[in-house]
Amino acid sequence: MAIYCIGDIQGCNTELQRLLAQLRFDPARDCIWFVGDIVNRGPESLDALRFVHSLGDSAITILGNHDIHLLAAWRGYATLKPADTLQEVLDAPDCEELLHWLRRQPLMHEDRDLGYAMLHAGLYPGWSLADARSLAPEAEDALRAPEDAFDAFMANLYGDQPDRWSPELAGWDRLRFIINAFTRMRYCDAEKRMLMDYKGAPDTRPEGYWPWFAVPGRRPAGEPLTIVSGHWSTLGFEEGDDFIALDTGCLWGGELTALRLDGPRERVACKCHGALTPGA
Repeated sequence: MAIYCIGDIQGCNTELQRLLAQLRFDPARDCIWFVGDIVNRGPESLDALRFVHSLGDSAITILGNHDIHLLAAWRGYATLKPADTLQEVLDAPDCEELLHWLRRQPLMHEDRDLGYAMLHAGLYPGWSLADARSLAPEAEDALRAPEDAFDAFMANLYGDQPDRWSPELAGWDRLRFIINAFTRMRYCDAEKRMLMDYKGAPDTRPEGYWPWFAVPGRRPAGEPLTIVSGHWSTLGFEEGDDFIALDTGCLWGGELTALRLDGPRERVACKCHGALTPGA
């Protein structure tokens, strides 16, 4: 048995299949953790979503921002952008089955025996892992709610405010912050305000912009778990004392990366042709 975590697929199903072949993945024996963003902007969003769904208990999937964007578009609360590749999913005969399954996936997954916690964007620097663990179910419950309540959540989902956590946040502001922290965060300022207007690599960041894992005074995770994240293709593979970033830009012609989690860490990657040009 082997357990691997794979970075953002974003509709690049051909590359995913090539990587799984390199791993000699056997769903009867092995398990894959997917770090979110199964869909969008790559050419095979429907194929990727169908495949991950088909794996059943052989896969553990968390939600990324593009997955949530698909859910919002499905319910009519997001307009597809020119670069989005989600219409094929929305037109598919099994759309309802796939997206009801998708909205029931978690925002984080952890395995204390393995020593890892998986969150799409990372761990907000004002939270411990215990905080994240207690807050994730609030947004997960809203995503899994009966359709009227789910639609109300989708209608109030988008926006960059509030940008700083307070336990006193309530209502849509509280849920929006939780979703943004789990799925959209890259940079924060020294006051732990999330800065959503810049996506570039850390060596190009504006003054006062700190990667979430380097914010001064970042709250300790509080537990001896390594955080595995994706979401940030311009960061690429990055390994710190308590985190590993796995989005190596498959969509942009980089690599699709897998990291073995059971036993000694083993990094396996396949080269990708790139569905989009960097900066597009």
